[in-house]
Amino acid sequence: MEQIVPTLPRRTSRRCRPSRRGVFDARRTLRAELKHHGEPGEIRRQRSTSRPRRLLFLIDISGSMEPYADALLRLAHRYAFATSTVGVYTIGTRVTSITRALRIRDTERALAAMAEIVPDWSGGTRLGEAFGSFLGQAGERNLARGAVVVVLSDGWEQGDCHVLGTQAALMSRLANRVVWVNPQRGKPGYEPVQRGIVAVLPYVDDFVSGHSLAAFLELREVLANA
Repeated sequence: MEQIVPTLPRRTSRRCRPSRRGVFDARRTLRAELKHHGEPGEIRRQRSTSRPRRLLFLIDISGSMEPYADALLRLAHRYAFATSTVGVYTIGTRVTSITRALRIRDTERALAAMAEIVPDWSGGTRLGEAFGSFLGQAGERNLARGAVVVVLSDGWEQGDCHVLGTQAALMSRLANRVVWVNPQRGKPGYEPVQRGIVAVLPYVDDFVSGHSLAAFLELREVLANA
């Protein structure tokens, strides 16, 4: 996991900075002329800057994801500790924010702190209801707006798949990009036929595997370019 150096997606900022090349900066050019009593001077230019785009991890911790959950949480820890623009939530029968716990530098201590606040470990899977709960809270809904949302789940759904599809569509409209990481996808012969996966695929921008370190390194590149 230490080989994974997080590279965050970026977005264009409204702020610009002076540059030798770029678009015409009327304000700075006019100010410079005023300092010289209106005499024409050098044309000032500027270019836009970028800033990290918010990144949200929604990690399925239901029983079917138990073999992969530890590795996925360690991956999320790498990102959450790296920057304050990352949020991490567990999803199962409910949604729990574990961002603060994963801010702890030591991975084992971070996971131990996370385990103390997650009540539905290895339980059932109601992704549609969990998405609805996440997007129904004003704070989380605003966090999802314009963010890159990474869902780490095998897509097994015990609830209503119509609800899941509806919430996935809303997530897609709010987020800049939705990345779905399915550990099962890396297995030979896998086909996305689970009802939950069928319901969400129309609203997913990237559908990637998450079953190995190599897959995590590929995911890093997907996120960096999102």
